[in-house]
Amino acid sequence: MEGSLFAVAGWHVFVVTALGHTYAVAGKRSEARKILEELKEGSKRENVSPYYIAGMHAGLGEKEQALEWLEKAYEEREVAGAKVDPWFDPLRSDPRFHSLLRRMNFPE
Repeated sequence: MEGSLFAVAGWHVFVVTALGHTYAVAGKRSEARKILEELKEGSKRENVSPYYIAGMHAGLGEKEQALEWLEKAYEEREVAGAKVDPWFDPLRSDPRFHSLLRRMNFPE
């Protein structure tokens, strides 16, 4: 992904996502949205977990999209940190999030 954040110093997708999430919660929505689009585009060519995309949507306050992407992450068995990850704090009051945790066999 030449010219993208992924190409800068070999950044790992987690670092890119963490930066994007930080932008989102800091109110820098346009910067966060740009990173989110790069993650989605990158997922077509590389292994970008839906978990990371869910975290970006959660940071942007987009609960529906976050839950949709968490479902995809669940299907791919890539949700190990969802119960404690602060990225998903905005989803903790949503019954669908708790349903997902139960399906993952995480104690509530």
